[in-house]
Amino acid sequence: MTEPTLKINQPNWYKVDVEKLHHQRLEDVAYLFATMMVADDYEYFDKVKKFLIIPEPRKSLEEIKQELDEKFEKLIERTHLQYRIGHDWLYKKKRYEEFCKRQDADFEYARENGRFPVKLKFVSDAGILSVNSATTSFEIRCGTNNAGYYTIGAGNVRYYMNEKPNWLVRNCAKLLLDFTWKSV
Repeated sequence: MTEPTLKINQPNWYKVDVEKLHHQRLEDVAYLFATMMVADDYEYFDKVKKFLIIPEPRKSLEEIKQELDEKFEKLIERTHLQYRIGHDWLYKKKRYEEFCKRQDADFEYARENGRFPVKLKFVSDAGILSVNSATTSFEIRCGTNNAGYYTIGAGNVRYYMNEKPNWLVRNCAKLLLDFTWKSV
């Protein structure tokens, strides 16, 4: 006679049909395998190893000490190099890297557009003429071969142009906007 067994809230276990998994989305299959654990002696362990979370073995105290010593050596070498070259070595290196990035960006722009980008230049002449007065000027240049420039107002602002505008444009600019044309 068999003894009765008490089954309270015990789950039923089912086998997975691999053929049905071939045509399913990866998101659906992930729920199936999220609770799955694989042992080392599983016959397809090499195929599923890339999907497993395998903890790395702990490092020994000697390995940790060796890594720490190597980090300290690199830090000491870098510090000595900074003091040998000068205190502003990192600043100069950073400025040089920024300059190289700007040059690379300019060449990339020239490769794409067939010309280098136009740079606007701000020129300030803050010469002290007397105790209370200082002069400043603002120039806008496009390229290097300029035919002339417009002065605006008192002449502190100059807008250089590559081509000389015709007579009508120059006179209208002078009468309406107080822009004076000066040929170079």
